[in-house]
Amino acid sequence: MSSKGGGTALTRRNYRLSSDMDKPRATGIVNEKLLSDFLHHVFPSANQGPAVASLSRTNTGQCLNVCADQPMEGRLGPQPVVLDHTSGFEGLLFVDDDLLGVIGHSNFSSIRATTCVYKGKWAYEVLISSQGLMQIGWCTLNCRFNQEEGVGDTPDSYAYDGNRVRKWNVTTTNYGKSWAAGDIVSCLIDLDEGTITFCLNGQSLGTAFTNIKMGPGVAYFPAISLSFKESVAFNFGSRPLRYPFRTGRSGYLPLQNPPTADLLKAHKLLGYIKNVLSISIDIQVEERLVEKDCAVWRLHGEPTVLITLAHIFNHFAPLMCKVYLVEDVLMSFLLGILEGGGSVDEHPLIQQLLDLFWLLMEDYEVNECLKQLMMSLLRAYRFSPIIPDLGFQIHYLRLTTAILRHEKSRKYLVTFDVLRSVVFFYIKTPLRVKEAGLEELIPTTWWPTHFDKEGKDEREPRDESADERLRRRAYERGCQRLKKRIEVVEELQVQILRLLLNNKDKTTGEASRYIFLNKFRKFLQENASNRGHPTALCPPEYMVCFLHRLLTAVRACWDESSRKCPGSISSEDAYVPPQLFYNGKVDYFDLQRLGGLLSHLKKTLKDDLASKANIIIDPAEIQAASMDDLDEDEESGAAQVCRPFGAAAMGGALARPSWLSSPTLGRANRFLSTAAVSLMTSRRPLTQPEKVKVRTLAVEQRTEDDIEGSHGSDGLLLGRPLEEPDQPVADKSLLEILDGIVMMYNLSVHQQLGKMVVVADDVHEYAVALKDTEEKIARCPARRPDILEELQKSQKVFAEKLNHLSRRLAWINATIYSKEKMLDVYWLLCVCIRTIEHADNTGSLFAFAPEFYLNVAMNAYSALKNYFSPVNSMEELPGYEETLTQLAAILAKHFADPRIVGTDIKDSLMQALASYVCYPQSLRAVERIPEEQRVAMMRNLLAPYEQRPWAQTNWILVRLWRGCGFGYRYTRLPHLLKTKPEDANLPSLQKPCPSLLLQRHMAELLSMDKDMAASFLNSVLNQLNWAFSEFIGMIQEIQQAAERPERNFVDTRQLKVCATCFDLSVSLLRVLEMTVTLVPEIFLDWSRPSAELLLRRLAQLLNQVLNRVTAEKNLFDRVVNLRLPGLESVDHYPILVAVTGILVRILVDGDRQGVSRAASVLLSDPCFQLHSIQHLLGEGVESSGSSAGVSSTARTVVGSLGSSVTPPIRSAAGNSSERRHFSLTCFLSVVQPTSEEDLCPICYAHSISAIFRPCSHKSCKACINQHLMNNKDCFFCKATITGVEDYSKPAAS
Repeated sequence: MSSKGGGTALTRRNYRLSSDMDKPRATGIVNEKLLSDFLHHVFPSANQGPAVASLSRTNTGQCLNVCADQPMEGRLGPQPVVLDHTSGFEGLLFVDDDLLGVIGHSNFSSIRATTCVYKGKWAYEVLISSQGLMQIGWCTLNCRFNQEEGVGDTPDSYAYDGNRVRKWNVTTTNYGKSWAAGDIVSCLIDLDEGTITFCLNGQSLGTAFTNIKMGPGVAYFPAISLSFKESVAFNFGSRPLRYPFRTGRSGYLPLQNPPTADLLKAHKLLGYIKNVLSISIDIQVEERLVEKDCAVWRLHGEPTVLITLAHIFNHFAPLMCKVYLVEDVLMSFLLGILEGGGSVDEHPLIQQLLDLFWLLMEDYEVNECLKQLMMSLLRAYRFSPIIPDLGFQIHYLRLTTAILRHEKSRKYLVTFDVLRSVVFFYIKTPLRVKEAGLEELIPTTWWPTHFDKEGKDEREPRDESADERLRRRAYERGCQRLKKRIEVVEELQVQILRLLLNNKDKTTGEASRYIFLNKFRKFLQENASNRGHPTALCPPEYMVCFLHRLLTAVRACWDESSRKCPGSISSEDAYVPPQLFYNGKVDYFDLQRLGGLLSHLKKTLKDDLASKANIIIDPAEIQAASMDDLDEDEESGAAQVCRPFGAAAMGGALARPSWLSSPTLGRANRFLSTAAVSLMTSRRPLTQPEKVKVRTLAVEQRTEDDIEGSHGSDGLLLGRPLEEPDQPVADKSLLEILDGIVMMYNLSVHQQLGKMVVVADDVHEYAVALKDTEEKIARCPARRPDILEELQKSQKVFAEKLNHLSRRLAWINATIYSKEKMLDVYWLLCVCIRTIEHADNTGSLFAFAPEFYLNVAMNAYSALKNYFSPVNSMEELPGYEETLTQLAAILAKHFADPRIVGTDIKDSLMQALASYVCYPQSLRAVERIPEEQRVAMMRNLLAPYEQRPWAQTNWILVRLWRGCGFGYRYTRLPHLLKTKPEDANLPSLQKPCPSLLLQRHMAELLSMDKDMAASFLNSVLNQLNWAFSEFIGMIQEIQQAAERPERNFVDTRQLKVCATCFDLSVSLLRVLEMTVTLVPEIFLDWSRPSAELLLRRLAQLLNQVLNRVTAEKNLFDRVVNLRLPGLESVDHYPILVAVTGILVRILVDGDRQGVSRAASVLLSDPCFQLHSIQHLLGEGVESSGSSAGVSSTARTVVGSLGSSVTPPIRSAAGNSSERRHFSLTCFLSVVQPTSEEDLCPICYAHSISAIFRPCSHKSCKACINQHLMNNKDCFFCKATITGVEDYSKPAAS
């Protein structure tokens, strides 16, 4: 083997140490006496004279001879001990490559080990990777498990369940403590005394079982049963036990024999190495040995030292390929070097030792040693207990940093795929606050005790007492102490990533950053391609921490590069250029583009790519991609079956494709593997662009030049469109990493941010419960001590729970919801906004942008608004209002963008805009966007409702109106005010904030564009007819189900659909009220086309609604009085005030002619009933019994609104008269009696007023106009109608 760095070439296995007797002094070797002293110092056990100065390999072997390992009595089975994946399992499981890790993939799966014990004391450890339902323990060979019964559910099996905190042996009782991910469970069995004990993180939980079955034929196997997606890793002794239980001869032994002989040999050899490091040969002044501190040792190439070390490494190197020895010997030695404290730079010995490893060991030996060392560090970091100063975590991270500072080792470890080890960037949240030492860090706890009317926490309560203020400030100081300690760990994690992002270490090959980048894209591909396969995904809680550390490291590298390159884009203005989305340089796997499939976009937009980006797509490639997409579904199904899962497993115990085991490659992207695109070089001002044929490479085939560009090539920025500014980017590789960070946030980070909010919600709920209990204690009468005692018990429980949760919340706020993390998410939001804006400027090429950029923009804003408050506020972010306006412009423009074809992303945009207009600040941001964009947004909102998701559109219009309508200023329905809302932060529960500006735009559009107004209102009326009809049909079914004696319950889904139809009906009525208020001429100016028809349809629907809701002893009343859960929103008030608002506008607030026309149409409708109007007004009905069965609350719901209705907000069309009563008696004479022969044969409600051509059939104008909107055939003869003429009955002769 030759040294990779040049210099001395050593061939291991073929050397010997020489003395003066063997070689002349001219060789430079030191004299015989000095050499003898040196060797005696290095090998103190070698008692040899000067004449035998050579220490041969055989002699050293004799020095290291120890007794071989002896078989242990009381144990049966093969060595090494692994999980029995051939026959010892039940259910479906994923087993790791080393047959020690397992993930459950069915309801309740069980598996046992290959070795059993029948005598003595034995132990093994289980590393808990997830904290769900598992039963861990021991079982005999006779135990038979199934999908319902596992370890502990049969007579001869015993188990501990830390999820439910119980022990199991057919029956179950409370036992132990709850476990969490990152804990280690030790399972101990004493077959001499017949007991089983469990320990959690080295602390005994007490004897769990005594008098267990023993005797001939009884032997116990380690075993586990676990539910779906739960995962653990076993340590039977293949690695040193983290918590060994050895007390002399009576200690517990691991099931697998430790390599005792190799351990002794490795420790002795390590001692020899330490001896070499602690002495040097001084031949400059006087030939003598000089003792020194080994921490300052340097590899200077002294022949005697090198040959001595080579001789030691001849025996030491093979041992360092074994995981047990690496963890027990090497890792302990390296950790000891760093124990003195100080920065990693102050301990260069580790770098020198790694140089020795690469010099004196074979490459495969170094690779295996580093791999095992890194995996040992990973396990040690992940399963270290949380202590107040996070000392364990810091210790392991410091050693990891020291190793990665060595260039050659770093490049190998990145190649080895250190990204599987995102565990290094995770800081786990302690579930057991006391054991984590948080009581010492945060001695004083605090929680909110002041709530507003809606149940929300008051951020700065005015009536806070002095004691509460002191507690809050003491709690905040404790939180700051905790945050500072966590920041130390985070800084080390960022240092590791900064090392991996080094792009200057090119002396030994490709720079670390480009190796990391390729591995990072594979990591993203694995997690993106396996989203339906949860066992192959990186846990989202790890992904959150990884994202923040990587983002911090990328920003630091970006700023460092931009300072060296003046004029380049800074990190504050960072964005991803649009050419990355279509030039084929970046792999987006199978992720959806805004315009659909990539193959489709390349076919339809090939001319735009050529004209705007100088990219020419080869027709042969388009054809190949099209044929490939035809087989998409079939091939993806086959890929799921054929995808390699790591280690092959027999039967149903499948191998585990895990981010902690060998990497799983998802299906290769077809575009990258088959693409053949012709790209033009960057445009020159005065010359014709030169065409250059470039074949897109797979991720692992790319080089630095493909990313950064060289010799006139733009690298990742190839194909810059005309609209994109030519602004330099210092390091193009950072663009792809930034793109990956955005993708990572979309994959799982946002969902995890939402999950962690539950702790803050629990604090809020317990705080409300505690305050309520304290109020009850204050009101409790003195004569009821029993009640007082129970209340005080509840008070104590709530207070203890709040003490625990408040400390845990402090940890979560420091690690996940801190100000710095909020700024990270905000920066990511700004990056997405700028990226979308630049991509939008490219016109049709915007369709190539991946959907996840829009998703991340919307989700990041939602996280900032909902997850980081009230600890941090969005208003404090720099440029907050400008960012809100930019996001509002994106939502307003793209929710109806024809370039976006995906249904899901369209729905997401619509929902985001609907939520945006519910809050005053974001609504004002919508009003600040340019007027042209506002008008375009309103035009899109007023498009016909057919053939598109109209419910969210209608909701947006309702929110713009809420606060201006009749009786429409409530936040919650009046009859629900006394109940507590499930979530006061829901958009639907926000206070009304109407937009008069957008109302004015709507009025102008409907007034100017008559055709659009007619089609919009026709679609609204159609949807109202459908929604209310569905609602009536649903409540009929509910009433029938409720009256059946054999079934006294109603399906919850049916109730939800019913309530949704009711809410849709109310919201559609409100849109009609908004329209008739803002633009009454649409209905009342009959010179406009379809105005009369629209008014008649409106009157017909209003009468139908009133008749159904106000009829005596009607179905609506009976269903409302049932008070079914899920139908809380179904009540008289919301729907009747909506109808009343329309009636008031057309019958009271209009001009005389309009009022006359409206009254005439309303009264002439055959469905009109006067008692419905009287019901609205709360007036009595003269006929007896007419009001029987109708509750007084329902009858007067509009006539007397009560004090709950606040003064109206002036709308864009003026102020409606809510409190004015109206009467229809003055309009009764308008309707003239009509003979039956003159009535329309279709509706029998209006006079015949139209004749069809050419067939000459007749009807009223309302019927034929409504019919011709959807059909051109005659009612009667089915002939095609070519024209409609007015018809008037000829005068009688």
